[in-house]
Amino acid sequence: MGRGKLRIYLGAAPGVGKTYAMLSEGHRRTERGADCVVGFVEHHGRPRTQVMLHGLEQVERQTLTYRGATFTEMDVDALLARRPAMALVDELAHTNVPGSRNAKRWQDVEELLRAGIDVVSTVNIQHLESLGDVVEAITGVRQRETVPDEVVRRADQVELVDMSPQALRRRMAHGNIYKPEKVDAALSNYFRPGNLTALRELALLWVADRADEYLQQYRGEHGIRSTWQARERIVVGLTGGPEGRTLIRRASRMAAKGSGSEILAVYIARSDGLTAASPKELAVQRTLVEDLGGTFHHVIGDNIPDALLAFARGVNATQIVLGSSRRRSWQYVLGPGVGASVARDSGPDLDVHIVTHEEVAKGRGLPVARSAAQLGRNRIAAGWVVGTVFPVLLCLLLTHVDADLGLANDMLLFLALTVAAALLGGLWPALASAALGSLLMNYFFAPPLHRFTVSDPRNIVAITVFFGVAVSVASVVDLAARRTHQAARLRAESEILSFLAGSVLRGETTLDALLERVRETFAMESVALLERANDLEPWKPAGSVGPGPVARPEDADVDMPIGDHMALALSGRVLPAEDRRVLGAFAAQAAVVLDRQRLVGEAEEARRQAEGNRIRTALLAAVSHDLRTPLASIKASVTSLRSDDDVEWSEEDRAVLLEGIEDGADRLDHLVGNLLDMSRLQTGTVTPLIREIDLDEVVPMALGGVPEDSVLLDVPESLPMVAVDPGLLERAVANVVENAVKYSPAGTPVLVAASSLDDRVEVRVVDRGPGVPDEAKDRIFAPFQRYGDAPRGAGVGLGLAVARGFTESMNGTLAAEDTPGGGLTMVLTLCAVPSGPAPARGTVDAGHDAGHDAGHDGGDDPGATGGPGTDRAGTDHPLDTGHDRDRTTRQKAGPQ
Repeated sequence: MGRGKLRIYLGAAPGVGKTYAMLSEGHRRTERGADCVVGFVEHHGRPRTQVMLHGLEQVERQTLTYRGATFTEMDVDALLARRPAMALVDELAHTNVPGSRNAKRWQDVEELLRAGIDVVSTVNIQHLESLGDVVEAITGVRQRETVPDEVVRRADQVELVDMSPQALRRRMAHGNIYKPEKVDAALSNYFRPGNLTALRELALLWVADRADEYLQQYRGEHGIRSTWQARERIVVGLTGGPEGRTLIRRASRMAAKGSGSEILAVYIARSDGLTAASPKELAVQRTLVEDLGGTFHHVIGDNIPDALLAFARGVNATQIVLGSSRRRSWQYVLGPGVGASVARDSGPDLDVHIVTHEEVAKGRGLPVARSAAQLGRNRIAAGWVVGTVFPVLLCLLLTHVDADLGLANDMLLFLALTVAAALLGGLWPALASAALGSLLMNYFFAPPLHRFTVSDPRNIVAITVFFGVAVSVASVVDLAARRTHQAARLRAESEILSFLAGSVLRGETTLDALLERVRETFAMESVALLERANDLEPWKPAGSVGPGPVARPEDADVDMPIGDHMALALSGRVLPAEDRRVLGAFAAQAAVVLDRQRLVGEAEEARRQAEGNRIRTALLAAVSHDLRTPLASIKASVTSLRSDDDVEWSEEDRAVLLEGIEDGADRLDHLVGNLLDMSRLQTGTVTPLIREIDLDEVVPMALGGVPEDSVLLDVPESLPMVAVDPGLLERAVANVVENAVKYSPAGTPVLVAASSLDDRVEVRVVDRGPGVPDEAKDRIFAPFQRYGDAPRGAGVGLGLAVARGFTESMNGTLAAEDTPGGGLTMVLTLCAVPSGPAPARGTVDAGHDAGHDAGHDGGDDPGATGGPGTDRAGTDHPLDTGHDRDRTTRQKAGPQ
């Protein structure tokens, strides 16, 4: 029996209609006579989804008990026994309750597929494993329930269920996704327009990339070499000249006209040493193309048109952008040029755009890539042809044409060929041309003819002078060519060294960027900077670029020592001796960059120490009044109590004085505690002792310092355990609550509520005070900051700073938000403990790793902050008191 086919409906966010689309497909298949059943569908109480279940056969779910609670999961055994043609299975990324047949639902689906059953399933883009970090950066929510990308990529069909953010928010506001009491929190947090737009773009791009993979696979299987213009890919050919910026901007404007277009800038370097382009200009162009959203590619190839076309066809490009040639008019006699060659050979599937620019026809400059001792194989071959073949052809021409030019004119013609041979091939072709020309003139043109003897002494002198002049001219021309190449090479080297020195002095070059520059400049495969402490220690890499960098200098093709215990090692090819001078400069600069990076690290450490000293200085200045005020109160009370001889204190008076002493001592203790905590945070000596604990064991203990009836506590017992330091968490919550009570109006209690959010637990401290403007929300967490016109006796402004420091030391966050209707809400987010075998707590853990938490399909409940949570039966939102399992603790704060 063959493997079943998998079809996946992919959505950007909960509520876009994936489950509805899946059920619609089930109805279509059933109407066509297919045997289709519902293996598992979660309607989340949505009426329209519930209606779609009517008329479809549903396989009874499996009932499981976990930690004293009952859950239902898909019954894989029942489905395999029923063996339908198609099964509808919702929420592919779901984690099954412990005790199920498989840990993940996608593993259940794999079993059904292996049994030959077709499956239609759903998944959200945030549950793809590779996108976890991206989604967390966008939404602030880390998805615990994920499905490997490969599982989704292997699907036979992936269909995107799309909806605009505005339409989805309207659907949310109408109550079609979540219950009315959860809509406001969801719209203001997880379902913000920016979040939904970013998630939608992720989904669109993922589906587009998968479609492109299908296209490339199909083209490869069918041997299709021509370009299919499914997506505009624009290749920009760069020479390293100043016109490259114009070409990149022109390509960017072309790409902007079509959605999804890509820009690929490519520089093709020859394989014979230093590149002919300016490294500085190439670096500028690389930055420009990356800023415009494109990519930069460095390709090695001696035949530039062929290499450019091969690259373009390899990436399935549709357009090539080239600049008009910089060659002068006379240089076209040497060939048609790169632009004309590419346009001629591109074929009908590649459009070639020739863009004009300011450098047109100004000359390409002298080649700076070749060695001073080499002119290139083609030029040397041409020199030998001109020096050996052309004299023979000239001799045949002169002997068969009835024109007596005279020996002097014949010598000038042969001399011209010798000079041409020297210009093309250098000294040796010119010497061969001079010798061959002398012999031909002696044999064919100097009497007696057809003999290697000369009867007239004047002809002997003429031939001798001819040979001498030819040799001299060849030597001078060859020497001039060598000097020209040497000068051009030195100019390239000086430009490289100038750029290196300037960039390093300005601190613009990192070590990896510099090593990448070495690799590209010398056309190497990999470059590594190695160092060791002494001659007996092994080499250690300080930095490397390229595949397979060597671990020892002796293993490299080229190594450049830098002092006694550092070396630059290159792999790829052996460099000529003259290139080592520039390589030595690169090596020295690499050592400078490495030293600078280490100095920057030391400077940062010094800055932190200076910041600590500044904090200590500010500490002494800020607490001078706040320490003395309670001390003065204590001193006055103690003095009064000790004056028994002068005053008779009643028991009531004595109680008041003792209460004043106690209050002053408490204030001092609280103040000194905050000062010590702030000092520990600044010096980095806070070491949390993380352990698993229930939130309802810590939060009530933190409220002992606030008046009774000033706080309402809402901490469900069903919350997952958190990984925290109980002492630090208690101090952090106490400081936040005390700050909220301080600014909350009289008679209006502060609400302390907790809820689960995927793999996080949130504690929200809500007050109805004056609130804080957006621009000041971060500033209130700085040390010694007291917002507004708080009096000096109100504290030194360390409470929130200490609370945030303690929270971050436990891998949590503390942020401020506006309270709907006025006021400030402090959101303290903590890491939840993944569920595993553990003693029952008397109620089910709403956030257990059985996977009934956020993120999957419509079950993504934003909860108190709009992030994905679960809304399934048996795992309702922690603040939803409509279920018996949420035995929420609601009590007045006070000493516990």
